[in-house]
Amino acid sequence: MIKPYLYLRQTANMGRGVFTKERIPADTVIEISPVIVMSKADKEHLDKTLLHDYIFDWGKGKDQCCMALGLIPMYNHSYKSNCDYIMDYEDEVIFIQTVRAIENGEELTINYNGDWDDATKIWFDAK
Repeated sequence: MIKPYLYLRQTANMGRGVFTKERIPADTVIEISPVIVMSKADKEHLDKTLLHDYIFDWGKGKDQCCMALGLIPMYNHSYKSNCDYIMDYEDEVIFIQTVRAIENGEELTINYNGDWDDATKIWFDAK
């Protein structure tokens, strides 16, 4: 499920991103997308490719990885994200939910740390 008001657009400095054509209230689930779960060995191979930037650690022990389908790989990172992602390991899906109201035309972002307000530097800022 992807809300029909979401769309992709080029950003000024982060490639493509996910935007909205409508105002979205806080705590709204805007996307539920299936994932393809892969092993730790698969992750080691994927880490050598461009897909490294688009996979998520997966599983309660973070001993697997997954490729999310839908728009999920296109949400850009922000330390002050306006959305959160929730992993459902049992049903093998990821939910995207707003953490505050989002205005028409605004970009929707997630925090790649896995916690929408975690300011810990992530891999591409830690260099």
